Amino acid sequence: MEMADEREEEAKPEVVLVARKGGFGLPTACPVCLPVYCHLRFANVDFKLEFDRANPDSDHIPYVEYGDYVTFNNEKGGVIECLNEDNVVKLDSQLPKDCFPDWASTKVMISTWLAEAVQYELWVTCDNTIADDIYFSDLPWPIGKILHWKQTQAVKQLHGITKLNAAEKEEEIYRKANIAYEALSMKLGSQVFFFEGRPTSVDSLFLGHAVFVLHVLPETSVLRSSLSKHANLLRFVQDCKIRLLEDSYSSATGPAFSSDASSSSIPRRKGSKQNAKTKPKEKRERTEEEKAFRRRAKYFIAAQVVSIVIYLSILGGMGDSGLEDGDEDGLTYEE
Repeated sequence: MEMADEREEEAKPEVVLVARKGGFGLPTACPVCLPVYCHLRFANVDFKLEFDRANPDSDHIPYVEYGDYVTFNNEKGGVIECLNEDNVVKLDSQLPKDCFPDWASTKVMISTWLAEAVQYELWVTCDNTIADDIYFSDLPWPIGKILHWKQTQAVKQLHGITKLNAAEKEEEIYRKANIAYEALSMKLGSQVFFFEGRPTSVDSLFLGHAVFVLHVLPETSVLRSSLSKHANLLRFVQDCKIRLLEDSYSSATGPAFSSDASSSSIPRRKGSKQNAKTKPKEKRERTEEEKAFRRRAKYFIAAQVVSIVIYLSILGGMGDSGLEDGDEDGLTYEE
């Protein structure tokens, strides 16, 4: 029987979470990836953590692979929602029906009001270096700057922010965030978890949000100041962080980090990945053909960067002539 159990365990497919890279003392520093990481840890899932460095601005990150099963962040409400609906991670399955309305409204509040507030601070009010460290530090400098600028414009468009209404929009964003923190503090009270004394996706979403706010956003962050006013929420974060994040991040059996995730727009697992400790291959003298190819590749990349900058400059000039009243930014982008 023991041998049969061992064979069954070996045949079981591995769970892989592909996220943006770690930083700021966290296994992943991305505010969208952290809740998924926490969700798998709350569910006691043994998983491997890998990084996709080639698609830093893609909305399919994070994604989870389990054998032939793959679920992406831009599908059906996100990875956590898909894992619940597809019964891959059943963290919410035992929640009583009479708790569902309160649970659902709390979940929506975290994934909208608080998520939007983090998005606003990260891309609009914070120092650019924080977002650049999370998303673009592995890209060439010009490409990273262009993508950062584009994402900032997309966030402003999402919130309807212009130079004329920036102050009012900011006040509204922080007002909703304060209401959310007050409601969550009252709901948690002195409990260990938000619902029924056991973790649910609400705990995953809030822990991922709060850890990002407290450890990644600067001390001048309005969100960080607002969250810090609620002692029971801080206690919840500290207890769960020690148990779920710090232990797993520092343990020898913790997640394995890889930067080999596919560079295609739709990720696919590679057959093998190079171990970080693998000895480098011996250097060999390049042929003249290889040297010529490398020179042409550098010229091609440089030409692409210059063409992008020129294109954006022309597009910006065209946008100035077609501004609508009240929209002084003049550029719109799809996410």
